[in-house]
Amino acid sequence: MRIQEDTIYTPKETQEYLKVSQSTMTRMLKTGLIRAAKVGKQYRIFGKEILRVISPQIEDKVGQVYNKARHWVHEGIDEQPPTDLKASTHENKN
Repeated sequence: MRIQEDTIYTPKETQEYLKVSQSTMTRMLKTGLIRAAKVGKQYRIFGKEILRVISPQIEDKVGQVYNKARHWVHEGIDEQPPTDLKASTHENKN
């Protein structure tokens, strides 16, 4: 069995790939551990999502890049308060 990134899988197929029970598969979908699209009353899962769950190293690398970018953005915000905040603070003191 080979998982194709751009192929869409059912929860049953995903369950077989991951070798988990039906209740575990349902819990993974409902908690968002596996991201899926809901079509009507059924879930559909991209192969790349299954690969992400199987290979968390890829997800860790993405998370590290995201956190680094988020930290950089927050540093920029902390250094300079918004101009509206400066004006309203100054007006309240008068």
